[in-house]
Amino acid sequence: MSGAVSSALPSSAAPLARAGNTGVSRRVLPGFHLTLGYSVLYLSLIVLIPLSALVFKTFTMNWEHFWVAVTAPRVMASYRLTFGASLIAALVNLVFGLLVAWVLVRYKFPGKRIVDALVDLPFALPTAVAGISLTALLAGNGWVGQFLEPMGIKLAFTPAGVVIALIFIGLPFVVRTVQPVLEDTEKELEEAATSLGATRLQTFTKVILPSIMPALLTGFAMAFARAIGEYGSVIFIAGNMPMISEITPLIIIGKLEQYDYAGATAVALVMLVISFVLLLVINGLQGWQRRRSGASS
Repeated sequence: MSGAVSSALPSSAAPLARAGNTGVSRRVLPGFHLTLGYSVLYLSLIVLIPLSALVFKTFTMNWEHFWVAVTAPRVMASYRLTFGASLIAALVNLVFGLLVAWVLVRYKFPGKRIVDALVDLPFALPTAVAGISLTALLAGNGWVGQFLEPMGIKLAFTPAGVVIALIFIGLPFVVRTVQPVLEDTEKELEEAATSLGATRLQTFTKVILPSIMPALLTGFAMAFARAIGEYGSVIFIAGNMPMISEITPLIIIGKLEQYDYAGATAVALVMLVISFVLLLVINGLQGWQRRRSGASS
């Protein structure tokens, strides 16, 4: 019987069977050392060398000058606006991004493909174009602003305008992170919870939310990190008034225009450290999500 089976196998399958039996695995890419060396070289040229130049330039300052540069009142005000507006925008996107993902996954309606494509618009649209569009829309003579300003609601050239711009650019991160997880969620669990007498709120909080929570947190962290470094869509709608609506990236640009390279790199180093910590948080959340998915499967 074994001879008949082996003779029935194609000639090309025999070497593969022998390779599988001997524990030899064929790799599509070249060897480990070559690919690792290329990866390290590429990361060094694109990422590590520019960032190390930033750190080395900051080291030309002593500690006292560095502390004065990163804690000046105008810089501290930009920190409060940048991180505060980014946090508010990420929290808003956490809620409404989940709603948008839920509608796209659970409902069928005319124009669904168009709505799904519009979610990715902030990815494709240049940030400067987004800022100009929001400014034209929300300014005192804009389509929306002309009705809001008589009621005392001013959005353009205020911190509220910064939050709106950051919501616009951060929404896709939450939607695209949560959407595939919702698609993989087993609806049988929801049906079982309903058959056992659970209300809709209980089904959502006890069944659905725990399964999508890692993806929600990942999307929130990505939207928050993206908002911290946003520049193009914010400078047009912020008004850039010192101590009021001036973001930290604009502070860095201003120092560069004044040839204060050390001061610019000092503020940039603070942003770099915070962004690196956020990346660690994002990677940790993604690892948690993978472990949960592996345990549930």
